[in-house]
Amino acid sequence: MDPAAQLRSSILSQNLPPPSSDLLTTLTTSRNPPPPLPSLIATAKARLLAADLTTTNLVDSSAVSVLPESAVQAKEVRLTRPVHVQILDIEDLSRSRWSQAEELEAVERGETTRGREVIRVTAAEDAENGGVSTQPGASSGGANAMHRLVLQDRAGKKMFAMELKRLPGLDLGKTGIGEKMLLKPGTVIARGTVLLNPEHTVLLGGKIETWHKAWSEGRLSRLQAAARGGLSGTA
Repeated sequence: MDPAAQLRSSILSQNLPPPSSDLLTTLTTSRNPPPPLPSLIATAKARLLAADLTTTNLVDSSAVSVLPESAVQAKEVRLTRPVHVQILDIEDLSRSRWSQAEELEAVERGETTRGREVIRVTAAEDAENGGVSTQPGASSGGANAMHRLVLQDRAGKKMFAMELKRLPGLDLGKTGIGEKMLLKPGTVIARGTVLLNPEHTVLLGGKIETWHKAWSEGRLSRLQAAARGGLSGTA
């Protein structure tokens, strides 16, 4: 098997989006001799997971399935082919928007709570956690959480998704905007909403840095506006 074909086979075995011939050629011919296969796979994976599925030339468009048009209005549709999507938004429906906004405000002040005690979180402590905040405002409700997502396929079609069963690894404090996900055949779409469960969903990781930064910076204001809107609507 030639290096490009071997690399493609290895990429597909990890459930990643099918790579374009341009990506395979670039990786396998840029150096002579080419790097070891594990190194090539790692490079391809990093590039694919950081790319925008709707515009990248790193993905083989002819081999990527998209969400069915009929799923928007149909009572129930089951995917017959695997579909790669990217996450545009994530929300934890198990917690009120006010509580999430209040905790985010505390995070901005560098505070979190332990019982009734207010704890100041320093940059050094955050660094010890690998740069990932362990504060309540940065993570969801764990095993009791229920997340709603906005997904986008290769064609740019957007669709809501809900956790039917808890997906390990899906969390407000861990999931990146732009993260890739594989929806396996058999995935149910009901009235335009993808129903997620561990049997048919594979979280692939990654994120698009610019998207994630913009989403994170605007999240507090969005939560506050949504919470106020909800209150005014029930007044």
